[in-house]
Amino acid sequence: MIELTRLNKHPLTVNSDLIKFVERSPDTVITLVTGEKIVVGESAEEVCQRILEFRRSLLRGLPPIWDGSHPGYCPPHPSPKHEL
Repeated sequence: MIELTRLNKHPLTVNSDLIKFVERSPDTVITLVTGEKIVVGESAEEVCQRILEFRRSLLRGLPPIWDGSHPGYCPPHPSPKHEL
């Protein structure tokens, strides 16, 4: 979720997973996957930056799954050899 501001200065929290695209026209218009449009005071660049920061915060501190230390790590299976 990211915090934004409507043009009337009221705060708004948006689920960034529902954002389809962000437009500049001249205000910043966010279109959600539902088709709903939201006009916000932040620039399109600021909206994108907040999305990136939010997603990074979710991933911060998680061990990479490929290093073998993650509890859900499953090593790749060797490819079966086909003999003719």
